Amino acid sequence: MSSKLRAIATLGCLMAAPAPLLADGPAEAIYSGGPIVTVDDARPAAEAVAVQGGKIVAVGGLDEVSKAWSGAGTRAVDLKGRTMVPGFVDAHSHFINAVEMANWVNVSAPPVGPVKDIAGIVAEVGRFKRRANPGPGEWIVGYGYDGSTLLDGRELTRDDLDPAFPDNPVVLIHVSLHGAVLNSAAFRAVGIDASTPTPAGGVTIRKPGTDEPAGLLMEHSYLPVYLKMPKPSESELLGNLKAAQEVYASRGYTTAVDAPLETPSIALYAKAADRGLFYLDLIGYARWLEFPEMVARGTRFTSSYRNHLKWPAGVKIVGDGSPQGKTAYFTRPYLTGGPGGEKDWRGEPNVTPEALKSLVRLAYDHDVQVEYHANGDAAVDMLIDAHRAAGTPKGRRTTVIHSQFVRPDQLDKYVEFGFIPSFFTNHAFFWGDLHVKNLGEARAFFLSPMKTARSKGLRTSNHTDAAVTPPDPLFTIWTAVNRTSRSGRVIGPDERVSPLEALKATTIDAAYQYFEETTKGTIEPGKLADLVILSDNPLTVEPARIAEIRVLETIKEGKTVYRRAP
Repeated sequence: MSSKLRAIATLGCLMAAPAPLLADGPAEAIYSGGPIVTVDDARPAAEAVAVQGGKIVAVGGLDEVSKAWSGAGTRAVDLKGRTMVPGFVDAHSHFINAVEMANWVNVSAPPVGPVKDIAGIVAEVGRFKRRANPGPGEWIVGYGYDGSTLLDGRELTRDDLDPAFPDNPVVLIHVSLHGAVLNSAAFRAVGIDASTPTPAGGVTIRKPGTDEPAGLLMEHSYLPVYLKMPKPSESELLGNLKAAQEVYASRGYTTAVDAPLETPSIALYAKAADRGLFYLDLIGYARWLEFPEMVARGTRFTSSYRNHLKWPAGVKIVGDGSPQGKTAYFTRPYLTGGPGGEKDWRGEPNVTPEALKSLVRLAYDHDVQVEYHANGDAAVDMLIDAHRAAGTPKGRRTTVIHSQFVRPDQLDKYVEFGFIPSFFTNHAFFWGDLHVKNLGEARAFFLSPMKTARSKGLRTSNHTDAAVTPPDPLFTIWTAVNRTSRSGRVIGPDERVSPLEALKATTIDAAYQYFEETTKGTIEPGKLADLVILSDNPLTVEPARIAEIRVLETIKEGKTVYRRAP
């Protein structure tokens, strides 16, 4: 027996993977000198991690790992007391926004952006116009608009924007990504006026006493605007891909997602993969509107990556709207009426129950994973009914994105059917106070009920829904642990989870959602060397300080893809 094989044999419990997974020769790097949080229940912590050929080859005590894997070319990396965790897995976001937003203006409320009132919006858009210098008729697009945070106590209107921007269509996308505020030039550009009816499933806020659109459009009323908005050129988008990946890598993500992907993005990502432009893994889900046609023409859904792109991995169906925009679909009314002052308003679904049943059955019949957007409990009921109608198959890992206001009895159905709730605990901070006002304390406090779900045995992921909130998994861990609102109120103290549970929701349980738990999500032999080095240990730092932890280095398959400047 060679000395290398003898050394491997002595590792015993230090090596969880069988010898065939181990590469030949010494490790390229051995990390030690700080806490290593493996997120592996069988070995929660370790002194050292050896990496070779893009994979983790050893995890355990420093002496044993060094003896077995050190060689002439091995780098001994001293963590210097800093903490290593698995690479973060994005459970749900819209990666294309990070690509497009380089050309947009940020009109978000603090802490994401600078806007506190309507005058601040006009000023911020004005500063952007002076920098970008668009010609007459060229569009100005903003992101992060949130009327609920404005000190004015009302929504922005076209009349607020028109005096400063008479010649440029201005579209300020709602923070939910489910709507926008338009100025008059934008309404003219998309052909919407007083004679345009409000479509089914849409919300059009109109000027009091008239049919004239006031500015805010939501859901299906907004869809025609989105489809007509000018898109950056392919060369611009391809040029922005590196910067977009840097945004995710700087937050510790080694896997990102775009769900759902639209036709222009599909072509863009395919070209980027062909050119080898991806260094993070990107998972794409098909949009439900094109899904039947894709199946009809024999599109092959895949579980494999090609040059770091996995497309199409499944289908994303949007069942309802957003609770902060008051378009989520509930069984009981909002306490404050609808976005346009509607009485007994419960929101509306984005798909009919019949269409949803057809889509779910089609997906199951073709072994395609379903991700279903549901914020309100009525939207969750629709999926439960559709799953029953499809024969309640097992093992599908149907994922209910957001599951914001799921009821306890619905969580029992998640257990029975094998659904995965992908929660969005950032809502507790950004809109927790608003949800208490609009829905009452009982419903608001059961927002993203991760503690209850985990107590029932469910594997729960957690996400940022970027660009709805910033792509920052450590902030997401902080909100899951603390559930503190903007005002400092704890939104659902009984639903707070431990730091380890919150970390699992952004690593191993997010990997499980994508059928990738055998290759990602923990630090153990045989898995990809997707690793993150943090300034502090999220399991031991004061819980209120978790959001202050900084990503110092992100490692994708053994290669550093981000390092924080000193």
